[in-house]
Amino acid sequence: MKILLIGASGQLGRDLLTALAHHHVLGTTRGTAGLEHVKLEADWPSPIALDVCDEVELRTTIACFAPDLVINCAAYHRVDDIERDAAQALAVNALAVHRMALICREVGAALLHVSTDYVFDGAKGAPYVETDPPNPLSAYGASKLAGELLLRAAWPKHYIIRTCGLYGLAGASGKAGLRSSGNFVNTMLRLAAEGRPIRVVNDQTCTPTFTKDLAAQIALLIETEAYGTYHATNDGACTWHEFACEIFRLAGLSVEVHPVSSAEYGAPARRPPYSVLENRALKALGIDRMRPWQEALAEYVALKLGGGI
Repeated sequence: MKILLIGASGQLGRDLLTALAHHHVLGTTRGTAGLEHVKLEADWPSPIALDVCDEVELRTTIACFAPDLVINCAAYHRVDDIERDAAQALAVNALAVHRMALICREVGAALLHVSTDYVFDGAKGAPYVETDPPNPLSAYGASKLAGELLLRAAWPKHYIIRTCGLYGLAGASGKAGLRSSGNFVNTMLRLAAEGRPIRVVNDQTCTPTFTKDLAAQIALLIETEAYGTYHATNDGACTWHEFACEIFRLAGLSVEVHPVSSAEYGAPARRPPYSVLENRALKALGIDRMRPWQEALAEYVALKLGGGI
């Protein structure tokens, strides 16, 4: 299968390059460089620079590479910054997705788009399934929901993957209950090494998800051509505070972690108090391979401390 992987340098993108190694994959990274230097032949250089907000670049890349599937991992997810100004989030998370869908429809390519647990408000208090009505609390969540809706309206040949609490090879920033660079696991280990006070919210329940596991699950799903909306997270649930404590336990570190409420933490954007997702649609297909979050985290911490990451 020919696959165009948008956002190949991110946490999920890097693991997808490995999980999809048996396919012909062209990766793209964020950038505004033009494509005039690229030879539009079978042997494309990978990754290439692609600005998803540039319609000409996007159309040229998709049309000339002629993929069977486009996977969109590009997102703007600095949640608190978006609450102050949602323009860039709407451009990347919604309008660019709609543009991709229309171009994919023109060339007959399927589109897989990665979305988020933040499309829900957390009021249910039980794991969300794919058919539960979204109700985002933040501008970020609203921008991601807009992307979902625009994709569904534009092109039925799609997969929407909602996931939660990602950590992996590349860092991320802005989503978790602690505003700092790096994914949550790396941030906790860094703060512990620095001996800094650690405050983590204890009233937001989620499911930490290892991007290696999610990438393998996506690789399995795309073989089915069973289009639709899917939840895909590791199994189980914890608060961000419990997540931090498990990181330190696995790392063999004695760290004092202070639980705080969302109100005490004072982040500008509201987070859902309960955003656990159930992989019901994957289970219905008989292909849910997502292991408990504790097992996935144990592997990640072991790799990191052993120098494998």
